[in-house]
Amino acid sequence: MIRCHLSRMMGEHKMKISDVARETGLNRSTITALYQENAARIEIDVLEKLCQLFDCKIEDIFEYVKSDE
Repeated sequence: MIRCHLSRMMGEHKMKISDVARETGLNRSTITALYQENAARIEIDVLEKLCQLFDCKIEDIFEYVKSDE
């Protein structure tokens, strides 16, 4: 399973979905899907904009967690 830590990062920076949308130019629905961890896919430019905004690496936003299955 891939875990998305966008909600944690937004909390650490005291940002709302609207703040991230305004700062990155990304669609609110894209940010909401990542925030709620129900996105089916993500575009490379979205990753780039989030990494620029939070001054981080991709692995700071996403984490692979081995499934018990």
